[in-house]
Amino acid sequence: MLLSAVIITYNEERHLRKCLESLRGVADEVFVLDSYSTDQTERICREEKIRFEQHEFDGYISQKNRAMKRAGHDWILSLDGDEALSASLRNRILQWKKQDNLPAGRNIRGYIFRRRNNFCGRWMRFTSWYPDRKLRLFDRRYATWSGYDPHDHVVIVKGGKTERWKSDILHWAIDSVDEFRQKMDDFARITARAYQQAGKKACLLEPVWHGAWRWFKEYIWYLGFLERQAGWQIARYTAINAFRKYAYLRKLNHGYEI
Repeated sequence: MLLSAVIITYNEERHLRKCLESLRGVADEVFVLDSYSTDQTERICREEKIRFEQHEFDGYISQKNRAMKRAGHDWILSLDGDEALSASLRNRILQWKKQDNLPAGRNIRGYIFRRRNNFCGRWMRFTSWYPDRKLRLFDRRYATWSGYDPHDHVVIVKGGKTERWKSDILHWAIDSVDEFRQKMDDFARITARAYQQAGKKACLLEPVWHGAWRWFKEYIWYLGFLERQAGWQIARYTAINAFRKYAYLRKLNHGYEI
């Protein structure tokens, strides 16, 4: 199996080297599609001598579909610039690559990994942040990126099937609470705009309902309380994100700017 590792980037200098190092010896091609980073992202990619191109960012889904189509091989391994393969996942992919063809009769077109998220230096074991399953290895002839920005996901089409692997992607998601707070607000605005474009509406109580339900899921249902302070922060700001997402949507639907 020939494999293209595909990464979209914007100012990813903090963790990009870890990402690229984890792909060494695994991917037959590493392709980075950058959104005109202003930090050292481009320099790092040039030093690593990987394929590097730039395109103006017009949304996560659009950019990932664009990068996927520009890759050199049909099998795609998609990572973000702040993600890396764990040792067990590297070994699993290397074993898979030794196959000449897909398993007979199984029609497997994509593989789902677990993603272990790092919150302010702590590897999460609970909340929705683990196992946080993601479909990241797939045959692009049977796949497309879909969803609502910024919450993109891969959809397998044409009757293809997926398989789950018990191996982790490592994700350095958040380095500080201030960063998390700002990211949640940014994501709420992006999602509200995507919802409005899709014709979604929100009733008066919808922000409160979604915020409360999200807090309950993170802190109680997904055992976030076992993560102590980190679990509380994740539940708190994820709930605020859910509340603001629908509050912003209501504003947009009533003609206000956000």
